[in-house]
Amino acid sequence: MNHLSSFINKVKHYMKVLDDKNIFKISRITGKVVWNLFLVLLVLAVAGGFFATGVGAGYFASLVKDEEIRTYDNMRGEIYNYTETSKIYFTDGTLLGNLRSDIVRQEVDIKEVSPHLVDAVIATEDEYFQEHEGIVPKAIARAIFQEVTGAAVQTGGSTLTQQLVKNQMLTREVSFDRKAKEMLLALRLERFFEKEEILEAYLNIVPFGRNASGHNIAGIQAAAQGIFGVDAKDLSLAQAAFIAGMPQSPFGYTPFTNDGKVKENLEPGLNRMKTVLSRMLSGGYITKEQYNEALAHDVTKEFTKNSPSPFENYPHLTMEIERRAVDVMKVKLAEQDGKKYSELTPTEKSSYQKAADLELRKNGYKIDITIDKEIYDAWQKTKNKVAYGPDTTNPETGEKELEDVGAMLLKNDTGEILSFVGGRDYEQENLNHATQSYRPNGSTMKPILVYAPAMEMGLVQPGSIIPDTKFTYANKGGAKPWSPNNYDGRYHGLVTAREALKKSYNIPAARTYVKMDRLKATEYLYKMGFTTLSEEERHYPSLSLGGMTTGVTVEEATNAYTTFSNQGKFVDAYMIKSIKSKDGEVVYEHKSKKTEVFSPQTAYLTLDIMRDVVRSGTAAGLPSMLKHPSVDWAGKTGTTQDFHDAWFIGTNPTLTMGLRLGYDTPKKVATGYGPRSQRIWAALMNAAYDVRPELLTTEKHKRPSGITTASFCGISGKLPSKLCKEAGLVKTDLFNVKYLPKEEDDSLQQVKYVVNSEGKKYKAAGNTPGGFTSEGVMINKDYFDSINLDNFIKDDWDNIIGDDELKDNGKAPGAVSLKRSGSTLSWNASGEKDVIGYRIYRTANGSDAYSAVGEVSGGNKTSFKISGGNFTYIVRAVDISGNESKNSDPVKVGEDPKEDKPKDPPPTKEKDKPEPPPPGDDPEVDPENDPEGQNG
Repeated sequence: MNHLSSFINKVKHYMKVLDDKNIFKISRITGKVVWNLFLVLLVLAVAGGFFATGVGAGYFASLVKDEEIRTYDNMRGEIYNYTETSKIYFTDGTLLGNLRSDIVRQEVDIKEVSPHLVDAVIATEDEYFQEHEGIVPKAIARAIFQEVTGAAVQTGGSTLTQQLVKNQMLTREVSFDRKAKEMLLALRLERFFEKEEILEAYLNIVPFGRNASGHNIAGIQAAAQGIFGVDAKDLSLAQAAFIAGMPQSPFGYTPFTNDGKVKENLEPGLNRMKTVLSRMLSGGYITKEQYNEALAHDVTKEFTKNSPSPFENYPHLTMEIERRAVDVMKVKLAEQDGKKYSELTPTEKSSYQKAADLELRKNGYKIDITIDKEIYDAWQKTKNKVAYGPDTTNPETGEKELEDVGAMLLKNDTGEILSFVGGRDYEQENLNHATQSYRPNGSTMKPILVYAPAMEMGLVQPGSIIPDTKFTYANKGGAKPWSPNNYDGRYHGLVTAREALKKSYNIPAARTYVKMDRLKATEYLYKMGFTTLSEEERHYPSLSLGGMTTGVTVEEATNAYTTFSNQGKFVDAYMIKSIKSKDGEVVYEHKSKKTEVFSPQTAYLTLDIMRDVVRSGTAAGLPSMLKHPSVDWAGKTGTTQDFHDAWFIGTNPTLTMGLRLGYDTPKKVATGYGPRSQRIWAALMNAAYDVRPELLTTEKHKRPSGITTASFCGISGKLPSKLCKEAGLVKTDLFNVKYLPKEEDDSLQQVKYVVNSEGKKYKAAGNTPGGFTSEGVMINKDYFDSINLDNFIKDDWDNIIGDDELKDNGKAPGAVSLKRSGSTLSWNASGEKDVIGYRIYRTANGSDAYSAVGEVSGGNKTSFKISGGNFTYIVRAVDISGNESKNSDPVKVGEDPKEDKPKDPPPTKEKDKPEPPPPGDDPEVDPENDPEGQNG
C-alpha cells in the first residue's frame, strides 16, 4: 500500500502544477470527473493484482502443503536411485558383460562425458540451466500459453532440474498438484546441489531408446557404447548432437529396432540432430564452421554393429552366474534383516529370492568370478570339434536329442571353478550339464564311498584280498535279493582292492560296502558336498556302484575328488569371488574353507590306486591322448546302469577335472562310450594347457608319513606263510602303518595233486599212482566257507590246487596215437578228463618183451625224449585210479637184429614155454596183475 500512496501523491503533484498554469480552468468540472474515475480504476487494478498474486500464492501453497521437507541425504538418495546394470568380470578382470536386465545402464562421472554432449543437452533441453535456480518463470508461462492456445511447441516448460525431479522423485501423473511439487522440489534441489551434480544425475537417468543389440538403454554411457560403440567421453560433435536429441522421443529417434537392426527410416533422428546443432550454434556453443562440418558428417556410418549380449555369447555361463549371484545375495539380504536364510519358511525364502534378483538387476553391482576366460573360450571351441555319439529322438517330445556333455575344471587348493562345459547347445536343452544335470555317477562312486572310507575305517588296504565271485546280498524286510555283476559278465577270483578298483570290478566293491557301517560311510559323501542323497538310499547296497535315485552333478562329483589331492581335506567349489556395490563396498567375498574328510594316508593310498587306473586300468588309453602324459594323473572311470552315462574324473596335484557323457533322456550311449568320453576329456585338458601352460606341473602327489611298503599273502592278505612263499603267492603293496597285517596266512595246506588232460589241477585220490602226483598247495576248504570258489581258483593260480575231486569215469582210457620226430615221441592228448599222465614202454627190436622206461605226469603232456638204440616204443594213458589204456601203435627206432643160423631148440618143458605176447595183444591180460611189472 505504501507504493500505491506514493503513486497517488505524485499524480496529485503533477495535477497541481497544471492547475497553477490554468490549463484546465476551462473544463474543471469535466476534468474532476475523469480524474476521479482514473484514480478509482488505478486503485482497483493495483489492488486486483495484489489480490491475484495472493490468491495464486495461496493456491500454490495448498497444492504443496502435504509435501514433506526433504533433507539433503534424502534427496541425494532419490536422484541417484536409478537402475544400473550389474557387471560380470572374469578372473583376470576382463569384462564378461552385463547381467541380464530390462534396461541397460552404466553410471558415468560427468568428468567422463564429452563437453560436446554436455553443451548439446543444455542447448536443447535447458538453455538457462546455468542461470536459473530450478525453474524459469518465463518458460513456464510460455508453456502454459502454448498449452492454452495450442500454439506450436518451441521448448518445454521444464528445466533439467525439474525433469530430474519428475523422473526420480515424483510419480508420472499429469496434474497441477504434481507440477507444483516438481517446481518446489526443483528449487530445493538447486539449493543443495551443484549444477554439475544435477547434470550428472540427469545424464545417468535419461532414456535413449535401444542399442545395437535391441536392448533398452538409459544413461549417456550406455547410449554412447550402444549406439556408436565408444565411451561417452569420446563422442564427436555430430555423435553428441544425435544422442542429445533423443530424450525428447527415445524410441522415435533411436536408430535400432528391437532386434538390433538399423531402422529403414532414420530421418526423424537425423532431423532432430540438425535441430540440436542449430540450437548449439545459436547458443554460442559451436562456431559456424563446426556447425557446417557436423551437418555434413554422416553419423549413420558410425552406428556400432549388432553385438551379441553376454547371454548370447556365453549362455551357460551368464545363466550360471545369475543363479549363483542371486543365491549369494538372498542370504546377504536375509542377514541384513537379522535372519538366517536356512531357517526361513518357503514363502519367506521365495520373497528373498525375488528381492535378490531385483537387487542385482537394478543396483549396478560388480560381480567378480573365478572363470578363466581363455580356458573357457578354448573349451567352448574344443567341445564343438570332438566326436559324439549319434543324435536320437526324445520319445516324449519327438524332438532331436544330442549325446551331451558336461565338464568342469577345479583348482584343488581353493575350490575355484576355472572353466566348465555346460552342454553342446543351450538353446536346445536350456540346461547346464555341469552344474544342474543330476545323473547317477556309476563307478566314480567307488573311491569316495567304498574304498577311501573303508581304508579310513581300517577295513581294507590296497593289498586286501576281496573275492570277486558270485555274490548275492539278501536285503532285509523282504526286499528282492541283490546280485551285482561285473561289466564284463565274468568273475575274477580273489583280487586285491587295488586290482578291483583299477579294473572297476563291481562285486568286490559291493562286498566291501555291505560290511561297512553305511550311515558312517555316507557321511563322507555329505562332507564332500553331495546334496541330493536321500536318507533312504543311504542304506541301499547298490549305492556302492553309483546307483543313486536323484543323482549328482558333474560339479559335485568332481569336487569330491579334489579331497584326495588336498591330502584328505574338502574345499567347496565356487564361482562367485566377490560382489561389490557400485561405490566399491564389498557386499560379499568368498572365503575358502577346508573340511577334514580323510586322513592324508587314506587320501594318498586312494590316489595311488587311481594312478593305476590311468596307467594300466580302465583308463589306460588316456596318457597317449594327452600332450603332457608325464603329469601325475590319478582318476576313475564310471559307467551307469544300462550304459546310460560315461564318466571320467581325473586329478593331479593342482587341478581336478570331471566329465559326464550321455543323453538327457536316459538311454544307452553308443558303443565306444568309454574311450570317447576319455578322448573328450583329454581334448579339453589339452586345450586348457595350450592357453595356460603354467597349469602344467610335474609335481607329484606328496606321499605323507605313515605309509610303508609291506608283503602279504596274495590269497588272504595276511602275512606270508612258508606255504604262501612256496606257492609264489607273496605280493607287496602300500599300507597305512596303522593297518599293517599282523596274522600269518593260514589259508593254505600242502597236498598231492594231479593235472588232467585239460590241464586242470586236482587233489590226488587215494589210489592214484604216486608217479603221477606232485607236491602242491591247496586252499583250506573251510577258510572260505562263505565264498563260492567254484571255477576260478584253479584257473587263476598256477600253483594253487582247487578243492574239486577228479572222478574216475569207470572205464579204462582209450588208446592214443603215437608218432616220432627225431628223438621225440609225441602223441595226441587223451580225450578223457580223468587221464592224469602217460607211461612209455619199449622193447628191443625183434623182441616182444616190453618194459616201462618212463612216465609223463599230466594228462595234457604229450611228448617224451628217447635215447639212441634199436627199440620199439608204445605209450599207454593212465587215469586217476591207475587204469591204463590199450597200447598205442608201436613206433620202431633203428634196425632189426641180424638173424643167426637157427639151432635145434632144446627139449621144452612146461616151465620153458615162451613169454606172452606184448601187452595189449591179448585182451585177457590184466596189467595190474603182472608180477614182473613188465606191463605196468
